[in-house]
Amino acid sequence: MSVLTVARRGTRAVSLEAVDAVAMPGCRRRLTAVQKRWLASCGFSGQAGQIAMVPDERGALARVLVGVDREDPLWALGELAHGLPEGDYALAPEGVLADRRLAALGFALGAYRCTHYRKGREGTARLVLSRALLDELDPIVQATTQVRDLVNRPSEDLGPAELAAQVKSVGKAHGARLREWVGEELRRDNFPTIHAVGRASQAAPRLVELRWGKAKHPHVVLVGKGVCFDSGGLDLKTSDGMRWMKKDMGGAAHALALADLVMQARLPIRLTLLVPAVENAVGGNALRPGDVIRTRAGHAVEIDNTDAEGRLILCDALAYAGELQPDLIIDFATLTGAARVALGPDLPALFGNRDDLREAVLAAGRDQHDPLWPMPLWRPYRRMLDSYVADFANSGASRHAGAITAALYLERFVPTDAAWLHVDVYAWNDADRPGRPKGGEAQGMRAFFAFLRARYS
Repeated sequence: MSVLTVARRGTRAVSLEAVDAVAMPGCRRRLTAVQKRWLASCGFSGQAGQIAMVPDERGALARVLVGVDREDPLWALGELAHGLPEGDYALAPEGVLADRRLAALGFALGAYRCTHYRKGREGTARLVLSRALLDELDPIVQATTQVRDLVNRPSEDLGPAELAAQVKSVGKAHGARLREWVGEELRRDNFPTIHAVGRASQAAPRLVELRWGKAKHPHVVLVGKGVCFDSGGLDLKTSDGMRWMKKDMGGAAHALALADLVMQARLPIRLTLLVPAVENAVGGNALRPGDVIRTRAGHAVEIDNTDAEGRLILCDALAYAGELQPDLIIDFATLTGAARVALGPDLPALFGNRDDLREAVLAAGRDQHDPLWPMPLWRPYRRMLDSYVADFANSGASRHAGAITAALYLERFVPTDAAWLHVDVYAWNDADRPGRPKGGEAQGMRAFFAFLRARYS
């Protein structure tokens, strides 16, 4: 059930006022003598995270005060949906949070709980908004929920076939055209690296394509890495490294949710979504270190490390995307641990071969409080992927600049005249924080939707 709503006849919304220490004197002046004594007895000072439920003269709930950090407007109310009694609440105009949109969005995102395998709370607090603001925010909340739900599902329930089914379901809802290559069809139609990575799994590898929009509109291709579970292949991960690898399809979840937003908004875009979906498993026919694969683009790639599989399935998809001659290619991938070492869990690494487009996405991220961080395509580092038997390798001996070398590998499969943006995303919260429960997370998606809306509307 959505925690954002519009005013309902006969239902009273309790005033919800965001305050901080600076605003507390003005807040107290609006209270009765009894309420001031109540507030003093609660020890409420406006410190971020504090909540005071203020009664009226008859003891009924009259007003809620919540301490916030006004410098963090998105997550200021992120704990309230589950921290307040069930009922309707409305943001008080006296509150210190200037951007009601961000405050409401954070409230809604904080209400999320993964309920596939356990029951959630029966009732939550609801925030009353104008119809216009509700209509603006609801698709964003639903898209974020979609990403979180997909990433949180274990690979037993979300393998390549099930991920492809999610793409088909979204496509059918919008009247999109759908196509799928499965198993040996990948080799027949020249997607050799997707097939090679996924062939050892009992779940057949596949590539699913969604096409939507009018031919006269600018063509945008979204590509999402869909490794539904990553054991590392024969270069097996440690148990700690493998524990959360159900989330290795987080790039596909982002690309699918962004495509859904584009189609819901009916942006004037001709959209193609490509999701290569595999499980990187161990078996007698698994991809081996030292193998050489001739990719769709014609490059011979030496397999230095079977755990660098994401770039392998993406390279065939990117080569196919380039053949479509689009206006823009965007890929999302949970690609490297190196990006997390460099930037931590909250900042997706953004690469691109057009500075103006990269800067426009970064600006959208700042505006939406959905940050990304620019990273360089430092081409001298291509030497780190040199191979003595093939055109280049999928990985190298050096651990330096891992996120950059991965991006440089992908760049080789993008036509030089094609605009391309690559996002190395974590798609995960390691621990509970206001508005961001532990588990799957959408990162950069809102920024890219704002960017596409501004560029193509």
